[in-house]
Amino acid sequence: MDAQNLTYLFVGVSFALYIGIAIWSRVANTSEFYVAGTGVHPVLNGMATAADWMSAASFISMAGLIAFLGYDGSVYLMGWTGGYVLLALLLAPYLRKYGKFTVPEFIGDRYYSDAARLVAVLCLIFISFTYVAGQMRGVGIVFSRFLEVEVDLGVIIGMAIVFMYAVLGGMKGITYTQVAQYCVMIFAYTVPAIFISLLITGNPVPQLGLGAEVADGSGLTVLEKLDSALIELGFTAYTDGTKSTIDVFAITAALMVGTAGLPHVLVRFFTVPKASDARISAGWALVFIAILYTTAPAVGAFARLNFISEVNETEYTETPQWFKNWEDLGLIAWQDKNGDGAVQYRPGAPFDGKPAFDGDKRGEHGERLLVNPTTDTANEVYVDRDIMVLANPEIAKLPGWVIALVAAGGLAAALSTAAGLLLVISTAVSHDLLKKTLMKHISDQQELRAARIAAAVAIGVAGLLGIYPVAFVAQVVAFAFGLAAASLFPAILMGIFSKKMNKEGAMAGMLTGLVFTFGYIVYFKFISPELNTAEHWLFGISPEGIGMVGMMLNFAVAFTVDRFTPAPPEDIQHLVEDIRVPIGAAGAQDH
Repeated sequence: MDAQNLTYLFVGVSFALYIGIAIWSRVANTSEFYVAGTGVHPVLNGMATAADWMSAASFISMAGLIAFLGYDGSVYLMGWTGGYVLLALLLAPYLRKYGKFTVPEFIGDRYYSDAARLVAVLCLIFISFTYVAGQMRGVGIVFSRFLEVEVDLGVIIGMAIVFMYAVLGGMKGITYTQVAQYCVMIFAYTVPAIFISLLITGNPVPQLGLGAEVADGSGLTVLEKLDSALIELGFTAYTDGTKSTIDVFAITAALMVGTAGLPHVLVRFFTVPKASDARISAGWALVFIAILYTTAPAVGAFARLNFISEVNETEYTETPQWFKNWEDLGLIAWQDKNGDGAVQYRPGAPFDGKPAFDGDKRGEHGERLLVNPTTDTANEVYVDRDIMVLANPEIAKLPGWVIALVAAGGLAAALSTAAGLLLVISTAVSHDLLKKTLMKHISDQQELRAARIAAAVAIGVAGLLGIYPVAFVAQVVAFAFGLAAASLFPAILMGIFSKKMNKEGAMAGMLTGLVFTFGYIVYFKFISPELNTAEHWLFGISPEGIGMVGMMLNFAVAFTVDRFTPAPPEDIQHLVEDIRVPIGAAGAQDH
């Protein structure tokens, strides 16, 4: 069976499994829809959390970013894993002990204000839609290449699948679907990495293969050979960083704190039976996540090395089939600038923005003609970074079943996170906006119906964001983390550890952090992208790291406003003290 038919088989079987789980776990009440009835085992919840977390950004895009950023890409590894330490120590057990359905519900109750709840809902929707845009884009990319459909149609197919198990099964269906998706994606990520590590170094462990000698007799390690090849072509050495120390620190901090403030991650800790299980779940999640995250640097380095050796200085007519497959989708492009018929991979932008193809017209070498090549750089190749993990098995000439497995894994990664995000959006609308604020007397069944309608609408919006993307998948996700770090995280942390923090301070802080961070990102990415350089950034901090500054502003404004406004009621202060009392202490209760 060829790779295409194997892909149909693997993807079809995995989709049937996900939809079967959704039907089996169809929910009948809001408790099951929102928090899976709080009955999920900590180990299973850790696995589901890992699947929820390891999105298209982790599976598809992160290794691609590392492949092209080199040392600078380490900020994503440090930030996205370090956040789980903050979650386990500072947030997860306390939120579970509080025993409510959602993050906005905690903020609304803790800050004794429907207005605070609405501000939290606003922040949550901004964060979640920013994040889900990257997931739907990832779904479209996988479908477009492996099922041979247009990217836009791929996004629509993904919307239909997510609709089935998110709307039918709610959190219960999503949780058990994510357990299955974790198994699919981790197998799909590590198996090709093992194959490629064996081919390049002879070492079957990718984490060790990254530092091993290349099996070509040169005596160079993988990183030494990659450094040498890139320097020869005019690039910066792979192991040298170009980002400033302050920007590295800011991006890492924003990703860490953003992790701890992401609503679709936080809600996972409401699904376990008791507060102590929340901390255990966070620990298991970190273990499951670490398997992929320690493999990603090797995958990125292998991909860049293979890409250079396969493509550079190769006659276009002799480039491998995978190059032309991705070119047909507009995710790789080549323009023969010097007329020699060979592909020149060099530093610099090959085109003015992303390549725009001149219909289906072909050049003298058979290439698709572009309408916007640049003339001020020698580089002739455009590569969408989001394709590197998906293309890696093809580049390395691995068996067809491995290529099919990667397709199934990439879809599992994007769909698992998309479902979690869409659920928290629907929950925010049906539970926090309607049940707790605008329509307090609706029944449980009416609330469940509203949650399903909200999920369906959210899926439609997410699909549009996937069809009209704003950046690479991992970049879009990084912006979501910045928004979470600047808005929700400080409010939750102060709500747990500062019994004197009042509603005025919390709301002012959340709005300040959200508006500042969102405005900074929009200005440099969309209004004035030509100014998106270090000399124009505030304190030299890029849009990816500005969430750290937004977080500091949030804290500063919150504590300043708090000093000049009334203290919280006594019962709220006692509530905060009770949340922090360890289980087993006198008067403590595990909700």
